[in-house]
Amino acid sequence: MFDSYLLFLLGLGVVVLLIAWLPMALSRLPLSVAILCVLIGVVVFHGGVLPFRSDPLRFSTLTERLTEIVVIVSLMGAGLKIDRRIGWRRWESSWRLIAVTMPLSILAVTLMGVHGLGLPLAAALLLGGALAPTDPVLASDVQVGPPRSGEDGEARFALTSEAGLNDGFAFPFVHLAVGLGLAGGVVSAPLLTHWLAVDVLWRVAAGAGVGWAVGRALGWATFKAPHARISGTGDGLVALGATLVAYGVAEAAHGYGFLAVFIAALALRETERDHAFHEAMHDFAEQVERLLMMLVLVLLGGAVAGGLLDSLTWKEVAFGLALVFVVRPLAGWIGLTGAPHSKRERAVVAFFGIRGLGSFYYLAYGLNHGDFHRWDRLWAITGFVVLCSILVHGVTATPLMTRIDAWRRREILHEDETQP
Repeated sequence: MFDSYLLFLLGLGVVVLLIAWLPMALSRLPLSVAILCVLIGVVVFHGGVLPFRSDPLRFSTLTERLTEIVVIVSLMGAGLKIDRRIGWRRWESSWRLIAVTMPLSILAVTLMGVHGLGLPLAAALLLGGALAPTDPVLASDVQVGPPRSGEDGEARFALTSEAGLNDGFAFPFVHLAVGLGLAGGVVSAPLLTHWLAVDVLWRVAAGAGVGWAVGRALGWATFKAPHARISGTGDGLVALGATLVAYGVAEAAHGYGFLAVFIAALALRETERDHAFHEAMHDFAEQVERLLMMLVLVLLGGAVAGGLLDSLTWKEVAFGLALVFVVRPLAGWIGLTGAPHSKRERAVVAFFGIRGLGSFYYLAYGLNHGDFHRWDRLWAITGFVVLCSILVHGVTATPLMTRIDAWRRREILHEDETQP
């Protein structure tokens, strides 16, 4: 008879093998690794095989830390694989999605939470901050390819850069929700002044500044140092070190660590853009990300089996479906109006507002630092939205992105043929 430790080792071995095999096995199927991981978690935990429960309400601090690690590793990988140089015009779609689409999404979720679900303003705003950002972890199927692969069509680039940037810019609204919760829901001038000065201006500036400085310093040490350049090791483990340094320094400076990690990756890539070492770092970060992602998704399945969604009502189901099928697509379409996208690309970017592990992190952070009631209700709503996104976007990502890539190749071929 297996004891719990041997069962853990057996389960971990199966997960590691699945990490290596599933992406290849599912590459041409309308099915994602995330869907299968959640199903595995439901089956394993529902059967009572494991001696503990997966409960984010009970283990809220562990949930916050585990999802935090997954997200920062994912952000490093996302930044390293963007081939496009930083520029206002070249990144126009990114700024539009951050400055227009995300605030519209937060506003819509907050209003629906207050007027549709009867939530207090602080709780509704926390849901808005948690559910508005697209997820860098679960969006790999719709993002650009590895460094130097050239897979950077407008749709894939927009989705990758949005997922990298909006995690940092959603955090101010989570902090505002926490402040409102601690203030009993009373909006005051001192609260808003502190929020604007500290949580918006300082934390964003500190995160961006630290990220850029750490990225440039590590870029010099990796590619330009006169002796013993880090790139000479060929060891992709450097990506994890860069992630932790950027995140730790930014958080110590009271900046947004998520933003710092993504910008550090961009700055590191900018130092020596075409070096093959970027691929080694990206590949290592991706492997660590997939391992952690699958672990968290199996635990999510366990939480579902343990009753995570039991408190859902039809109003909350309608809320979640409206967010996935109406709010994000409409806000995305509005944000990209006038951007250099074809209508097809705009529709794809607007639709693939994937919600995932980042939403769990923001919710856990807010609940652990604020004063909110009915944790079970907030977790049920967030869990349903993420599961809905995993299912809908997981099934549609492969066929839709295959089609958009084919359209892009035909357009490039047509342009080449028409040039004199």
